[in-house]
Amino acid sequence: MCRNIKTLANFEPPATDDEIRASALQFVRKLSGTTKPSRANEAAFDTAVEEVTAAARRLVHSLHTHAPPRNRDEEMRKARERSRNRYPVPDTRNTEKEREARI
Repeated sequence: MCRNIKTLANFEPPATDDEIRASALQFVRKLSGTTKPSRANEAAFDTAVEEVTAAARRLVHSLHTHAPPRNRDEEMRKARERSRNRYPVPDTRNTEKEREARI
């Protein structure tokens, strides 16, 4: 459920309000244990999302670092590479020997 919570600090261009809100929404979903609250809890859920969004926005915009800003495209490439290494796709093609064995 938390896959959309991404590091938002120190990017060029900076994180957008939509990205910060999406991370806040995922955080509140994780805490509440639900992706969509009941009508009875909807107001509390929405209030929590707005409060977490505001806190996250203040945090992301107030952090200072000496490290150079990260590149979004490069970070996506690294994430894809990590995913490929973590979840390799099995090779389903038949090898020459397997084909000969069936004949």
